[in-house]
Amino acid sequence: MKPRILKIDPYNIDHELLKQGVKMIHNRGLVAFPTETVYGLGANALDAKGVAGIFKAKKRPLDDPLIVHIAEMEDLYHLTKDIPPAAEKLVNRFWPGPLTIILKKNDMIPDIVTSGLDTVAIRMPSNQIAKKFISMAGVPIAAPSANLFGRPSPTTAKHVVDDLAGRIDIIFDGGKTEIGVESTVVKIDDGRVFVLRPGGVSIEELRSIVGEVRVPDESAELINSPGKYPEHYSPEAKVVLISSDARQIEKTLLSLWEMESYGLRVGVMAKQEHIDKYKNFNAKVLGPGKDGRTCATRLFQILREFDTEKVDVIIAEAISEEGLGLAVMNRLRKATRAAAS
Repeated sequence: MKPRILKIDPYNIDHELLKQGVKMIHNRGLVAFPTETVYGLGANALDAKGVAGIFKAKKRPLDDPLIVHIAEMEDLYHLTKDIPPAAEKLVNRFWPGPLTIILKKNDMIPDIVTSGLDTVAIRMPSNQIAKKFISMAGVPIAAPSANLFGRPSPTTAKHVVDDLAGRIDIIFDGGKTEIGVESTVVKIDDGRVFVLRPGGVSIEELRSIVGEVRVPDESAELINSPGKYPEHYSPEAKVVLISSDARQIEKTLLSLWEMESYGLRVGVMAKQEHIDKYKNFNAKVLGPGKDGRTCATRLFQILREFDTEKVDVIIAEAISEEGLGLAVMNRLRKATRAAAS
């Protein structure tokens, strides 16, 4: 059965449409909705059976924790305990917004949401459709990205349909998401802030509020955090990442010629300043190499476009890791590792 697709104007939100989603949530249904980062797939976070539907629809491993979304600050205190001062500083600065904080949970949160951990990942989205939907639901909403497990995250309602048609109940179509990569996930241990997943809030922004911020090596042992698996964010095509240095264009062209010599269909994800070098190939502009914010908005869209075109290999030019560039490169590196696994 196809999901109901309800188009909602974020500047003139139709509450009657949102009520359909609220009713579905309270009947253990699944509702996809836009956030400022990517589209989320929501269920009542306090209902274990409802949440189980998320894992089934996405084909998501049960040991991959979900993020709980809230609409009011007081919900943070209802759902968690032992909130450290650094967490208070971060939520006061970045909520509502693309920051997820892992905190000790209370007993209201079912174990299925947290994969049996005693902590919960929680955030307050800034997207007005998401905020109003969660507020009207009157319950926290567990919501990972609204895609099949391992696929690039959805930044439009069409991406959700492509992955989950026949598997969920309602999709709120609020247009293209603003940021384009998932939220930053942080955990606070003994007063120190650790970034478990870079995302919509940059490391530089975090440091401006709490000082020292630690970023674990991506090759380290998997962390019990949303988005921990290397299979996340992966297109069907193999991804080859070309490092950003003086020979990047030369290395990209050599890789292109080699792949095509094997008869493979190749796509290039190029920096804006290099695109003219690949005019004879199937190349798409990711964005300026030092503009991580623009690149983030285009990343998953381009990966999905290349999948639609049935390319065998995507050759991606690395960009600067300043600002949101770190999140973009994190997703691309995971995509290359997933292809190798």
